[in-house]
Amino acid sequence: MNDAEITYWKRFAAEARHLGSPIYERLALAVDEDAPLKALATSASPGQPRANLLFAAVHFLLLRGADHPLRQFYATLGGTAKGDPFPAFNDFVKSRTDSIRTLLVTRVTNTNEAARSCILRAGFSALGARETLPLHLIEIGPSAGLNLNWDRYGMRYRRGGGTVADIHPEAGLVLDCELRGENTPPLSPPPIASRIGLERDPVDLSDDMDRDWLRALVWPDQPHRLARLDNAIALFLRHRQEILCGDALALLPEVLARVPRDRAVCVYHTIAVYQFSAVMKEALDAILVTAGLRRPVWHLSFEFDGKKDYALILTQRRSGIVETRILAVAQAHGGWIEWRGDT
Repeated sequence: MNDAEITYWKRFAAEARHLGSPIYERLALAVDEDAPLKALATSASPGQPRANLLFAAVHFLLLRGADHPLRQFYATLGGTAKGDPFPAFNDFVKSRTDSIRTLLVTRVTNTNEAARSCILRAGFSALGARETLPLHLIEIGPSAGLNLNWDRYGMRYRRGGGTVADIHPEAGLVLDCELRGENTPPLSPPPIASRIGLERDPVDLSDDMDRDWLRALVWPDQPHRLARLDNAIALFLRHRQEILCGDALALLPEVLARVPRDRAVCVYHTIAVYQFSAVMKEALDAILVTAGLRRPVWHLSFEFDGKKDYALILTQRRSGIVETRILAVAQAHGGWIEWRGDT
């Protein structure tokens, strides 16, 4: 394998360590040394992150009832085993290679982490300080749509062991977010007039296979995230949002054009555009620039900053003028936020 291939798996291992998943850190480093496993992972569709898909395929089969000693290492399945999970993982994959390859070919990484809504609340609140109209929200890559319901979750923002803000504590799902640094973000968003998602591969939460694939994308040593996901799914099934199926870049111009003039437009996404090619990112920017010639267009982005953090960035495009503010850096799964924008 070439150096770029080796770098990919080690980079994923570092990301797993950063996000608190020792099991995926260990497995990624072991896969990096195993040519057959790396070759199997290349069955994933072009542009799809191979590590996420390979590990999710294994998790999916276990969630669907596959009986194997590997279960004992997965806390999401009640496992408590310590030690090295790779021998069991390797045996599991080799005994079910065909099933895993089928999942790699047919599935995509449409992860949906509801806790990112804590980051979105802060971003939309900063937007609301600059906007008088109610918002029309357009989410790119919403997966199952859980972050279209960002304002329906309870949220508990903490700092130093104390609670700074406790929002909707009676909600069916309460998300916890740590505030880092000295600044406290604004947490009072503007009114939401309407919302819609644009998704190439939407998750049908009424289908148990789709639902279990979404659950399989949760990392297996983080059972709290799986419990959170199940609660967010239950809430979405009570408050369904519209999601258009198709290429977001093809759908977006028409969706932007039909937003009523008495609403402010905001396009947003959370760790979705990283799957776009450079050409696709340029196309997205061109669509927003063009739309901004006709009316002000807001753009709230929560994506990897290319260095070590995930950045929350607010941009307004208006009459050819582009204004951008880095509001915060935050943990990818929404566990903490360090506010750097307006307070």
